Amino acid sequence: MKDVYLLDQDFQNINFTEQSLEKGEYENCTFRNCSFEYGDLSGFSFTDCEFTGCNLSMTKLIRTAFRSVHFKECKMFGLQFSDCNDFGLSFTFEGCLLNNSVFYSTSVKKTVFRNSKLIETDFTECDLSNSVFVNCDLSGAIFDRTNLEKSDFRTSFSYSIDPSVNRLKKANFSLSEVHGLLYKLDIEIDRN
Repeated sequence: MKDVYLLDQDFQNINFTEQSLEKGEYENCTFRNCSFEYGDLSGFSFTDCEFTGCNLSMTKLIRTAFRSVHFKECKMFGLQFSDCNDFGLSFTFEGCLLNNSVFYSTSVKKTVFRNSKLIETDFTECDLSNSVFVNCDLSGAIFDRTNLEKSDFRTSFSYSIDPSVNRLKKANFSLSEVHGLLYKLDIEIDRN
């Protein structure tokens, strides 16, 4: 069976857990209020697409291509972005719930995370250089051997980043959250 190629299509209010999305390439397509929860998007390709208000939690992403994809107000718990096709992998997240997702060993430079929850998200060995985290909750997020050079965390909070095992050259942080860089030193910081 040949994969489909769809351009400039708009998908709204579809539960793809009941009605499967045809496998193929989707370019400049919009998905609004669709559910892919526990689905399988393995081998799909999305280029210049937008997902708004969608539930993609626990969806399989083996060799899935996301190229210039914008996710807005999506529920995306437990996604394994490390399984994606890494060629041209690029996306932005706005108002998304990415809790327990995994970006292990991905190269996602210049990624924008805006007003999102990244609770217990795994960024181990990820290249996030030049990325921007705007007003994001990073409680329990894992940064281990992560490249965060020139990344901006100034408006984000609840992160714990060990400077001795992560690359932080020219990264930006706010003074009010600097304790997230010093937690490993076991020192007391007066927040008055």
